[in-house]
Amino acid sequence: MIALSAVDPGKPTIDTLIVPVCEDRDLHRGFVAELIGKVRRGQSFTGESGETLAWVLPEEDATRCAVFMGLGKGADLSGETWRKFAGRAMSYGMGRKLKALHIAVPSAEGAGMAEADLIAAVAEGVCLGNHVFNRYKAEKKRQPVEMITLLTGPGAAKAHRSLVERLETICAGTRMAREWVSIPSNDKVPEVFAAEVAAAAKAVGLKATVLDEKTLRHKGFGALLAVAAGSDHPPAMAVLEHKPRGAKKTVVLVGKGVTFDSGGINLKPAGSQIEEMKMDMAGAAAVAATLITAARLNVPMRLVGVLPLVENMPSGRATRPGDIVKSYAGKTVEIGNTDAEGRLILIDALAWAVQQYKPDVVLDLATLTGACVVALGEKIAGLFSADEALVEAVLASAGRTGERCWRLPLPEDYKEQIKSEFADISNLGATRWGGAITAALFLSAFVEKTRWAHLDIAGPAYAKKGSDYAPAGGTGFGVRLLVDLLEQL
Repeated sequence: MIALSAVDPGKPTIDTLIVPVCEDRDLHRGFVAELIGKVRRGQSFTGESGETLAWVLPEEDATRCAVFMGLGKGADLSGETWRKFAGRAMSYGMGRKLKALHIAVPSAEGAGMAEADLIAAVAEGVCLGNHVFNRYKAEKKRQPVEMITLLTGPGAAKAHRSLVERLETICAGTRMAREWVSIPSNDKVPEVFAAEVAAAAKAVGLKATVLDEKTLRHKGFGALLAVAAGSDHPPAMAVLEHKPRGAKKTVVLVGKGVTFDSGGINLKPAGSQIEEMKMDMAGAAAVAATLITAARLNVPMRLVGVLPLVENMPSGRATRPGDIVKSYAGKTVEIGNTDAEGRLILIDALAWAVQQYKPDVVLDLATLTGACVVALGEKIAGLFSADEALVEAVLASAGRTGERCWRLPLPEDYKEQIKSEFADISNLGATRWGGAITAALFLSAFVEKTRWAHLDIAGPAYAKKGSDYAPAGGTGFGVRLLVDLLEQL
């Protein structure tokens, strides 16, 4: 739980106070500024980025222990700086098994930011950093801090309590997505994950429907079923709906949900991180968590989340390279590679959602291609869309939330690469180059005449090592970005 409180050294004793410090800028006033002056006079502490000093104060002080954390140069401060600082503060607290923690939020003038933006960034870092995935550990060495108090000026504490409550709700959605992604594949096969998502959605008032294998076959989800053919676990598609009264706009979110991706007959080779392929449903996790968060916030538009869920496994029943399947849209697809499976389940889900809901906007999130990771690294998502206004809106939300995206092109002439001699289209480009682009172009063929954007989150959806405000495993990437985007739309 997070509380906002006015800075007042006369209040009951603070056991541990975390204080951010710049090398060359005064961030604080009052007794916090006095503390910084004392430590600089008596200790070797400059405020360099990453520097930390814990200082036990005299008994007569209202604060027992002050922990000073360096931020570096004042000119480098940004919203992301404050998220990272707050995440470091939570790591300090969890590492020492603290039950409560106070954080000194600087003045808006000192930080050089709008007060609301500053408090939001610190609150986000606290909420996101105060998380550990330990459900499979018998000895739980790290536990979240139970109570965090952000110390601000009296006016700020009163003005921004509702902002902090809202951010707690949004970050809870991010943590939910993280948990789902980090759960091993044996505990989230498609039918199990679909049921869990549906139960969580219904608990917040969403309408939740799960289409089983029989229904999917009856409706003609041929591309999705082709991916699922080799697994002993049947596919499912979860559909979540948020429809508040008076809603005039409909937005559909589609999330790739491959609960484990072996590559199928084109089995992934050693060294390809096959052991991490439990994360190949991160798009579905982000979409489900976004819908649940939107329901809690009562976002005033109709939202539909579509989660095609499969396990991609090799067996005697598995789809073979060279097979041709008929998609929900009626187009035939030649399977150039069974490890290019995410786009197959997405095209059926996209085409069905467009036909079923006639949405104003469609967005899909998918851990789609290694090529996107090669292009942008592990911390930036690829953004594809021909809709300039939608691109600008997504990039603006990415900037506000720190969930970075970079626009990549959809060149018309690259469509030549996904032509097939024997079917309407191929699921694999003719060359190995530009794989993220040809994958996005493949999807675009099934959302014609619809405002659409595709986010390839293969890089930022999962982290091998923890960062300042996220543990190792699923990052929950996309939830905060999507909620911000929906509120702007």
